[in-house]
Amino acid sequence: MSYGFLIPVYNHGAPAYKVVKELLPYGLPVILVDDASDSESKRWLKDCADLSGLVRLITLEKNRGKGKALTAGFREAAGMGLSHVVQLDADGQHDVSRIPRFIELSKAKPGFLIAGCPEYDESAPANRVKGRRVANFFTHLVTLNRKAIKDSMCGFRVYPVEQAFRLSSRGLWDHRMGFDIEILVKMYWKMVPVISETVKVVYPEGGMSNFRMVRDNIRITLVFIRLCLGMVFHIPSLIKMRKLYQ
Repeated sequence: MSYGFLIPVYNHGAPAYKVVKELLPYGLPVILVDDASDSESKRWLKDCADLSGLVRLITLEKNRGKGKALTAGFREAAGMGLSHVVQLDADGQHDVSRIPRFIELSKAKPGFLIAGCPEYDESAPANRVKGRRVANFFTHLVTLNRKAIKDSMCGFRVYPVEQAFRLSSRGLWDHRMGFDIEILVKMYWKMVPVISETVKVVYPEGGMSNFRMVRDNIRITLVFIRLCLGMVFHIPSLIKMRKLYQ
């Protein structure tokens, strides 16, 4: 098995630079996917690429959303021969000290997807925390399981590359903030088991979020409507999957 990091970036150049510096001591490849960021972020990302030969920078000419950025990253990882990638967000919210634990779990269960379950501190906006509870309620509904996926929106995960690239390259419904939910649920539907593991998540003071409250909540709502409709075709496999968690 071979591992690397995958970070989609949109206008978080400076925070991404700090994240990459924290990742380099692990000695693993780092795939940065620039989703058509602004000029200042592009300068930071070029500096990231100059830090080490371990860093690969992919640039998308047009902003197409997190899902498309991750799909490009999965494609690159597959071409590099990586079996798994650790996905992190570029804004520095995730506790990178949890990486060894996530990789340890993945190596023990290489066919599983390891999904982050956030532990928030007092910096977390109350509306975001409440929104996650609603999203997780519907995730449990469309998977018929409360034990597998404890959080469906956290961007800290270990993906098996082959399965993730195969599914994402077929074209999912949402390529923006609903992508994390959709790919996680649909991989579970495809009988890729999920292990949820905690990770501390902070909201840095002055940090910029790409989440747009109205637009993205509408998109996420539409994702769940489609998932609720689609789950009926996967009930036999969902019943089988439940037995893994009993």
